[in-house]
Amino acid sequence: MKNAKGNIITAIIWIALILISYYFLLVPINIQSIGFWTYLSIMLLLGSGLFLLPQFAIVNNKIILNKQVSTSSYLLIASVLILVVAGVVAIYSMPLFHAQQYATLIEKQEGNFAEDVTEIAFDQVPTVDRDTAQRLGDRKMGEIVELVSQFSVASDYTQINYQGKPIRVSPLEYAGFFKWLNNKEAGIPNIIMVDMINGEVTLEKPKQNIMYSESERFGSNLKRFLRFNYMTDILGDFSFEVDEEGTPYWIVAVHEKKIGLFGGTDVKNVIMLNASTGEHQKISIEDVPTWVDRVFESELVLEQVNYNGKYQGGFLNSIVGQRGVLATTEGYNYLAINDDVYLYTGITSVVRDESNIGFILVNLRTKETTFYSIPSAEEYSAMDSAQGAVQEKGYNSTFPLLLNINGKPTYFISLKDNAGLIKMYALVDAGDYQKVITGVTVEETYEKFTVGGAGTIGKDAQVPKEEFEVSAKITDIQNVVIEGNTYYYILLEGQADVFTANISKSERLPFLKIGETISVKYVQDKETVNSIVTVH
Repeated sequence: MKNAKGNIITAIIWIALILISYYFLLVPINIQSIGFWTYLSIMLLLGSGLFLLPQFAIVNNKIILNKQVSTSSYLLIASVLILVVAGVVAIYSMPLFHAQQYATLIEKQEGNFAEDVTEIAFDQVPTVDRDTAQRLGDRKMGEIVELVSQFSVASDYTQINYQGKPIRVSPLEYAGFFKWLNNKEAGIPNIIMVDMINGEVTLEKPKQNIMYSESERFGSNLKRFLRFNYMTDILGDFSFEVDEEGTPYWIVAVHEKKIGLFGGTDVKNVIMLNASTGEHQKISIEDVPTWVDRVFESELVLEQVNYNGKYQGGFLNSIVGQRGVLATTEGYNYLAINDDVYLYTGITSVVRDESNIGFILVNLRTKETTFYSIPSAEEYSAMDSAQGAVQEKGYNSTFPLLLNINGKPTYFISLKDNAGLIKMYALVDAGDYQKVITGVTVEETYEKFTVGGAGTIGKDAQVPKEEFEVSAKITDIQNVVIEGNTYYYILLEGQADVFTANISKSERLPFLKIGETISVKYVQDKETVNSIVTVH
């Protein structure tokens, strides 16, 4: 009887600890969540320890086990078994067994850059990046004494299209626990909006104060509120946006695993939460309103694009041979096109030199992905080139924004001083990053680039060379790196001349082998050297 009563008390304590820990950890109750399996195993291990403790006693200064422990043993075995099963399933879900499925998580279509990306006037070029927006927002808050003593600006600064303009938006947040106590009944009164074109900062007041945010406590805390309403859903990142009337919303992707049990993360639904009223709904991706700009997280999109480039030829090819293996460049940025926000990043060969074979644009609302096969300089090379143009000033480059100027992809870069203030601007020809134009204003830079500058270089300066074509077997091929770019030197059967090509000419170059037959178009560069234009 005494033993049964002890077990009941232990069980009550165990359940209480499970509920308390869940209140703070907020793990989704979903078998596709590794966190759920881990949490379950830890709770079983905790229960094993709790049921084991009452069985120990101290007799003659010695710790002894009073009786055989069955409940504790079962819980311990269950905990270990769960970890083992989860480990086996996790291994099975890896690309090693499902390379082709990983490669098809995202589908790319070919696009025409000049047609898809509209040219914009110089006075519509976004010049404010996230770091600058954050500085401007903090400065604005410092000017408003009655707010800065109670609130700070949240770090969101989400880029969205609002009333036809690219802006960065972020809610205020409580400046600590006691500030929350003082203001929780009224809620958060304002939103910071930063115009990405002119840097103008406005403090907007929604029709109703924000009552649900990440800085709220207890039941109104954003993550806790959504978890208790969607206990089985695997929630992605929380994106703060406003609709065209200025109503604040939290947009949250609901994840699913498409490969095995733990692999191939994708978005299956979207939760929209009115940050003021707490009204919420879960809808399909197709039903998401067009004013919503972010459904798919940038990191998730980049992961899927890299899977696509890495596993097209299978898992073994991604490690040995690496024929046709591609990868995204290290950085990314955003473009506003037709009232949607697109993620931009370059695509390079696995060789990872300083050239891109093209780039992609991904609609962050629909995940529509377009690949543009345009050889260009890798973004960090363009950033270094822009810094080099004003190296005496010691300015630092922001990550490039891709623009369409005269139908050509062009990198727009802001140049900042050590204090993070924008001092100059640069336009870099994406096809040839050595062509750089800088200016103190966007207008000056734009005009210098388009009128007799880098934007017109090559239009009338040279007479186009005659192109020739030849098909033959490769008798030898070598590569060298010159100023950070890989060049290939090829000898062809029956041809006395040497054929050369920059890596940007074709993604096939790293995989060509002696004895392989290729067709090339080339121009005569020197007496015994021909420059390859295209490779087939």
